Formats: sequence, structure tokens, C-alpha cells
Amino acid sequence: MEESGASARAAVPRLMAAKAESGKSFSDIAAEAGLTNVYVAQLLRRQAQLKPDTAPALRAAVPALTDELLELMMRPPFRSYHPDIVHEPAIYRLNEAVMHFGESIKEIINEDFGDGIMSAIDFYCSVDKVQAADGKDRVVVTFDGKYLPYTEQKSEHMSSRSTSNAS
Repeated sequence: MEESGASARAAVPRLMAAKAESGKSFSDIAAEAGLTNVYVAQLLRRQAQLKPDTAPALRAAVPALTDELLELMMRPPFRSYHPDIVHEPAIYRLNEAVMHFGESIKEIINEDFGDGIMSAIDFYCSVDKVQAADGKDRVVVTFDGKYLPYTEQKSEHMSSRSTSNAS
């Protein structure tokens, strides 16, 4: 059963309190649980579903996660965002970067893979901190998505139009 947006928002402060009690960063928890740091943040913000096989590792990394919270995290989440979040400077800049570089990224995907897109379902994301040659900190955001080719839309390939489905 999918939870409502209100239910998800109500759980987030409790999940973030459990993280705070651990004294660990998203990256620390991710390293201990064998997950990406962005996925850990998604789990704790109720934007991703915790899989039962992963629950023990997450609880070991964040001991304050109760059975109730883990059970809640294993329900399909209500994936959404508040529309005002696009005004938050870090998120605004991420959107700006994707919009600015998007056309070129699309061209390279098409050139290297063909006519298709990157999945945001079969997808991994991480954020890393590196030091540049000049000694300044740099943010590295990695999008690692499965390539999905567009299909040629032949009517004979449509399951809904096959003769075996005719009444």
C-alpha cells in the first residue's frame, strides 16, 4: 500500500532524528550499508522504498531506526516534492546545470547509444567531494542510469492489438 504525501512528510523528521542520533553523515551510513549516499538520503526522506534485504544493514548503521520506522520505510513511498523547492539555491543550480548542459548531454547520448534516454528508475546517483588541482573543493554529482532505446512503433508489436487478445 502506498502512503500519502502527508504520511511521508510526518515520518521524515523521525527518520532524520534517527540519523542525527547516529552522528553519521549520509556518506558514512551509505558506506556502512553498502548503498549510495543519495539513496540513503532518499530512503530517509521517504523518496525511495527500503528493501527487506537491506533493512538489517541500514539498522546496523542507524541503530535508532525502530521496527515501526523500518516497516514504514519498506512501504512504497509517495514520491513527490514541494514545488517551492526549485527556489532553494542548490536545487536551482542543479536544474540550471542540467538545463544548460542538457542539449549537449542528449546529443552525446544519441551519438554514443542511439535514439533513447537515460532511465531515472534503473538509476544510481551519488555526490562526492574531491579536491581540484588548485586545492579548492569540488562537487561531483554522478548520474548512472540504464540506457533505454526508443522503440519503433509497429502495430504488429502491440500486445493490445494481437489476434490472441481479440474478443
